Amino acid sequence: MAQTPEKKVKEKIKKMVKDAGGYYAMPVMVGMAQNGTPDFLVCHRGYFAGVEAKAGKGEPTKLQLFRLKEILDAGGSALVINEDNMSDLEAWLTT
Repeated sequence: MAQTPEKKVKEKIKKMVKDAGGYYAMPVMVGMAQNGTPDFLVCHRGYFAGVEAKAGKGEPTKLQLFRLKEILDAGGSALVINEDNMSDLEAWLTT
């Protein structure tokens, strides 16, 4: 079965975080989970980021943007990553 474009972005994100020595979790939105939680919760060198994966010109929903702002307000980083801006994640992982 072929991977969707967003699945390909997620696979690249996983590899980048692991290769950099970071930790990630991909929360599943069932039960007690909060809707809009980013696709990835990442910790690297003591820093935290919420990373939302999108493909092409996909945009985060209003709820996803709200959750990313909550992360920013709490002192973390928030990234929306697609095929064209993987360098943003790479920069975060090397800073």
